[in-house]
Amino acid sequence: MGVEQLVHVPKGVTDEQAAAIMLKGMTTEYLVDQCAKAWLKKGDIVLFHAAAGGVGLLFGQWAKARGYKPIGTTSSPQKAALAKKHGYKWVIDYSKENVVDKVKEITKGKGVPVVFDGVGKDTWNASLDSLQPRGLLASFGNASGPVAPVPPGVLNTKGSLYLTRPSLGAYTATRKDLEASAKSLFKMVKSGKVKIAIDQRYPLAEAGQAHIDLEGRKTTGQTILVP
Repeated sequence: MGVEQLVHVPKGVTDEQAAAIMLKGMTTEYLVDQCAKAWLKKGDIVLFHAAAGGVGLLFGQWAKARGYKPIGTTSSPQKAALAKKHGYKWVIDYSKENVVDKVKEITKGKGVPVVFDGVGKDTWNASLDSLQPRGLLASFGNASGPVAPVPPGVLNTKGSLYLTRPSLGAYTATRKDLEASAKSLFKMVKSGKVKIAIDQRYPLAEAGQAHIDLEGRKTTGQTILVP
């Protein structure tokens, strides 16, 4: 990280909190407060995949704080319970339930205005089919692998949908944007509306194992390396 990418950590935010949340927290900030803001109003229901992950647990709290009603998807009852504790009004266990059917049930057939998808290939079709007409799919990651090339006409046939592939780099490209995002993140943390769950601490010497556990989806919340 270059000097131009450094930000001041204010009083009220610990070093461990800062280490745990900068990347995932600023990702959450741009997704909720910038990327999808034009599509949402208070009370709207949104869908987020991998709700028990690092970004997922922050997203549930952040979305709730902004007045939205998040649906999360997870792969086990344990992860579903964790997501529920972090702001999600509904949680779908995709290992047992059909995501699209449950979303339509929750929204009374309407679908959601925005889907936030950091999973990629495995959730792509469910994400599109969960959207209401003219809804937005924010595809911000490829945890399950990249999505195959998609003809633009698919967006038309599924309801004149919008698709964006955002990145944190694009939303913090200028010094002004970077500082604004970090300031918003720290303000949310200090308010207590977003609590930081550091669920895994690995000694620096075990960094390799930390990566293996992350890739194997054996972690929840935030993971940090300590001296």
